[in-house]
Amino acid sequence: MSANGFAPPAGLCCRLTDAAFVASLLPPRAADTHKGDYGRVFLLCGSRGLTGAAALAARACLRTGAGLISLGVPASVYPILAVKLDEVMVFPLPEDGEGRLSPAALPALLPQLAACDACLIGCGLGRGEGVQSVVHALLRASRVPLIVDADGINALSGHIDVLRETACPVVLTPHDGEFVRLGGDGEGERFAAAMALSRQTGAVILRKGYRTIITDGADCWMNTTGNPGMATGGSGDALAGILLALLGFGLPPLQAAAAAAWLHGAAGDLAAAEIGQYGMTPSDLIARIPRLLP
Repeated sequence: MSANGFAPPAGLCCRLTDAAFVASLLPPRAADTHKGDYGRVFLLCGSRGLTGAAALAARACLRTGAGLISLGVPASVYPILAVKLDEVMVFPLPEDGEGRLSPAALPALLPQLAACDACLIGCGLGRGEGVQSVVHALLRASRVPLIVDADGINALSGHIDVLRETACPVVLTPHDGEFVRLGGDGEGERFAAAMALSRQTGAVILRKGYRTIITDGADCWMNTTGNPGMATGGSGDALAGILLALLGFGLPPLQAAAAAAWLHGAAGDLAAAEIGQYGMTPSDLIARIPRLLP
């Protein structure tokens, strides 16, 4: 294994993310553009007790520059998120008795999915059979790029065959525990294991952690930004929101995922430098994203 598993093994060509790479993907905005030119994106996130995850993902997406953002949430938490998010179009969906999404939401979700440029599923959805059913159905139905994060990944545990039935690009964003639940080799060399899972699922893998790995099974990127102050609840939701905005711009999934990892870590580094690692929050990170953009 490479040193501590955090450096590419000998012989593997793995590029490093940096500011120049991200800048090459995000040119300055032209004068004669409008909100529709910067992506219509859709988030399916949140549940009773987990509204913060949805709000953080939506705010990070907004701060990264998405043009139009819609957020579908279980009906009982709609009032909370509608108040939290002034710039996001929040709408209520049918739920089960525990405040989680119900399969009865699918007739409302499918038109939203068809009308967007990219979709994020998972942040704060909670776990349950209804959630699992919705996640699987949307993966099969989507024709636009999908990010599957957090509880969306949990809904795929033991069911990665669903990923082979998709007709859209998919980006999976697991931390190491979720990586194992997806069927990845948690004991093997980190880079090789990530590439193997990507080939197995057909998805781009963004394996979070110290030295985040991004791969489509053939090419590999490694991110070196970020700091221990980001090891707090909600940080991953911010990363998912950044990535959603980049996919909404039309960036290819592998490049979007690599750029999102750099932006996320670099914003975290700005926050740590200004207020310290111990007290920084995901909201502090999100507030600094615009300083890294054109």
